Amino acid sequence: MDASVIEVKYAMDTFYFLVMGAFVMLMACGFSMLEAGLVRSKNTAEILTKNIVLYAVACTMYLLCGYAFMYPGEGVNLLWPGLPSILGGVDNTAADVIASEGDIYYSGLSDFFFQAVFVAAAMSVVSGAVAERMKLWSFLAFAVVMTGFIYPIEGYWKWGGGYLNEAGFLDFAGSGVVHMTGAVAALAGVILLGARKGKYASDGTVNPIPGANLPLATLGTFLLWFGWFGFNGGSELVMSNVAEANAVAMIFVNTNAAAAGGCIAALITARLLFGKADLTMVLNGALAGLVSITAEPLTPTPLLATIIGGIGGIIVVLSIVTLDKFKLDDPVGAISVHGTAGIWGLLAVCLSNSDATLYAQLLGIVMIFAWVFITSLIVWSVIKAVAGIRVSEEEEMEGVDKSECGLDAYPEFTKR
Repeated sequence: MDASVIEVKYAMDTFYFLVMGAFVMLMACGFSMLEAGLVRSKNTAEILTKNIVLYAVACTMYLLCGYAFMYPGEGVNLLWPGLPSILGGVDNTAADVIASEGDIYYSGLSDFFFQAVFVAAAMSVVSGAVAERMKLWSFLAFAVVMTGFIYPIEGYWKWGGGYLNEAGFLDFAGSGVVHMTGAVAALAGVILLGARKGKYASDGTVNPIPGANLPLATLGTFLLWFGWFGFNGGSELVMSNVAEANAVAMIFVNTNAAAAGGCIAALITARLLFGKADLTMVLNGALAGLVSITAEPLTPTPLLATIIGGIGGIIVVLSIVTLDKFKLDDPVGAISVHGTAGIWGLLAVCLSNSDATLYAQLLGIVMIFAWVFITSLIVWSVIKAVAGIRVSEEEEMEGVDKSECGLDAYPEFTKR
């Protein structure tokens, strides 16, 4: 191939990778707005603090060691990548390139940036599930371990060429590697943390605790929907030829179709179950559709993608109701959106990708779930023993904005 053509391909694919990474970075804003809208006004500043700081922590830990854990080049074995050096695997020069399909290249630093915003997305899932009653600094301590070690290890098993990749497990953009991982880490934390005061009555009755700003939550959902085009589209890695450009277009169409299917299905399901068009279920339905298609957004037809997303929308409503029956308090529905729908998305790969096997998909689900749940439970337990993970009952009643941040997000309003 002519050298000038290679340079153009290099520049185009690097630029595409970076822009798609910036799309995914915008999802941090989406998570922030969604969670700020679904918590009570007295907890808004704290949840926003969590979201911006977890993004910074995730990027820093991934730079220091996470990327090297996940992409060691040659791991010790298919399960353990080995101990990385500080800044291992992250080159400080744009001259570093990664080959794809033989003659197509892009900057290695663009790959690092794209992967870094993914680990931040996984950690963002956790913040909403433990909202309104977890200590800020305990959460950030967990974020250090999650983004620097727990996530990169299971990421190595698939995207780093480890055991699950060799076993034939398929997860195109991260229904399992990213979304289910965040949800399982959140589940471990919620189990140890317990429910918010007043959420469940002694007879098992669920007392709804509505969010303070549903317009903000809706904005967050739209931002996440937009960012998902980068999440899934960027995972194609390149687009500098006709075949790859067509693949990216299909991914965009299927991503959008699945979100729409999930939104509509959740609306109908909520109407049948509750007799009302529950906006929070509609928002989570759209997100569940997006999570469901993330494992394989390329091979389905747009109609099948809509159906896959629609099933995710139904599942998420049922999952949220079920978790409440078990008194697992998730203020934003993150465990159901990213965990239950993530599992469905991994299984749905078998509907359209001829290379997928049910055995490999189940193996990936079980291994990722077991690794993340056990390690997260250990880390949460250690933090709980050393520093505690839950604010006092008085601080919870007053709102964690005051106790954790010393300010109010809405100082001119009377809290409810």
